[in-house]
Amino acid sequence: MFDIAWSEMLLIGGVALVVIGPKELPGALRTAGQAIGKIRRMAAEFQGQFNDAMREAELTDLKKQVDDIGNSIQASTNFDPIEPMKDFGATDASKPAAADDKAMKDAEATLAALPAPELPAPVSIEPAPVAEPAPEEKPKRRRKTVATEEPAVPTEIAAEEPAAKPARKRKAKAAEAEGGETA
Repeated sequence: MFDIAWSEMLLIGGVALVVIGPKELPGALRTAGQAIGKIRRMAAEFQGQFNDAMREAELTDLKKQVDDIGNSIQASTNFDPIEPMKDFGATDASKPAAADDKAMKDAEATLAALPAPELPAPVSIEPAPVAEPAPEEKPKRRRKTVATEEPAVPTEIAAEEPAAKPARKRKAKAAEAEGGETA
């Protein structure tokens, strides 16, 4: 801030300790800190007021430029929005009503002269035939057949595959009902 080196700060601290004394030094530093804080706040406030004045001056200039542009546009168009409204304030009420009646009759005559619109021929839309879905056939189950002979499998593949379990024999229910013997 003030470009003071550490050695210079130590020298100032030593002189302050000798001149002020160790008892009053904390109070003196506190007072100096408060004074520096007040100076900083005053500087910030001054800077804020200066910036506000600059913005205000810029806004005034900008407003003046916008008004000049608006005036030049209005002067170039020569449009008076009040002029069309003066006709409605006329004291003679028959003139606007007569003009309206004439305009209405002209519009009706123009519409009567136009040919009547022709209606298009009626269109009949028939529904498209819907094809019935073919019944789905369920795939038939194949029965497992018990091979009585061993299929011709190379010995290399037969050694790798485990042997299939033999089919279980079913018990005859009739044999059980008669004597309770099983086959």
